[in-house]
Amino acid sequence: MTTTRRTSQLARTDQPQAEAVIDLDAVAENVRALREHAGPAAVMAVVKADAYNHGAVPVARAALAAGARELGVTTLDEALELRAAGIEAPILSWLHTADANFGPAIEAGVELGLSSPRHLASVVEAARRVGVTATVTIKVDTGLHRNGVAVDEWDDMMRDLGRARAEGSVRLRGAFSHLAHGDEPDHPGNTEQRDRLTEAVADLRRRSLTPEVVHLANSAATVTRPDLRFDMVRPGIAMYGLTPIPERGDMGFRPVMTVRARVVLVKKVEAGGGVSYGHTWIAPEDTTVALLPMGYADGIRRNLSGRIEVQLGGRRCPQIGRVCMDQVVVDLGPEGGGVEEGDEALFFGDGRRGEPLAQEWADELGTINYEIVTGIGGRTVRSYVGAKGA
Repeated sequence: MTTTRRTSQLARTDQPQAEAVIDLDAVAENVRALREHAGPAAVMAVVKADAYNHGAVPVARAALAAGARELGVTTLDEALELRAAGIEAPILSWLHTADANFGPAIEAGVELGLSSPRHLASVVEAARRVGVTATVTIKVDTGLHRNGVAVDEWDDMMRDLGRARAEGSVRLRGAFSHLAHGDEPDHPGNTEQRDRLTEAVADLRRRSLTPEVVHLANSAATVTRPDLRFDMVRPGIAMYGLTPIPERGDMGFRPVMTVRARVVLVKKVEAGGGVSYGHTWIAPEDTTVALLPMGYADGIRRNLSGRIEVQLGGRRCPQIGRVCMDQVVVDLGPEGGGVEEGDEALFFGDGRRGEPLAQEWADELGTINYEIVTGIGGRTVRSYVGAKGA
């Protein structure tokens, strides 16, 4: 008796199993909208934390091409990465230990945010060592009580700054602060912080230390508080298409990140069958499920288990059972909806195809949309479309 074995011939693909697609055209659209909100003020595009996990270099280029004038980051390494990529626009870096190695940043023309006389002294020493005048901006603590020059050190800071400028070690470019209640536009603290920053700038001017540029407004203030614009606004989350004030709903920005995965497996589950660890979900009837190759190691938080939907087969399908380290399961219903292995599933995106938004995950977790997009990682491959970035 002869047995014939049938071998399936599958087309090979290099397409990632899990992918975060970054739409640089959406970045450009959002920056142009922010420029409209900013009026006469310039726009500093905040690309810290690898552009909120969207990719600092390509996002920075797209933002600058769309009219942003400057870039903002937190660390020296973030600033130097942009310089190494050939980006020549002004870059402000504002979070450092006082004993940081400021020399390379000074030589690269990175503007340094300073928050104490100790930071200033370290920058002056580095400027002397490398023989280059450091460009600095003073961060004023106007009430957030986080980073920034404290009230009791303000006079010492101005004195030391005057001496450093007189000897040519530093050039004072700016003064700025950060809002504690920026996502609450009507909070009186915003006006108080505006007034304190104005007073600090007046102090500097009285000592002939007039800053060239003053800035305070984040995304929310850029959109809602024209009186906080000063010379420049400093939007972050809105540039990535996520609303800075979720309570106000859609503010007209287009989400930049789409997270998608390819179906690894489609299978039948009989009524009464449990799915995933602990069988926290039991099939109420015969059904079909799809396995997707993303889990909590890739940014799908375990406490989202059974609380999200995935766009698959042209409709939203519930995620069922526990989110695992590497994978999640989705219920396709008894008929399966025509979903096949290799099909694309959308976890979240810009909503134009009916897929969930990152804000929906944030709402489920009682957190902010920032945490959702910055948390996507692990084995997720980042790719780009639009703005010559594809």
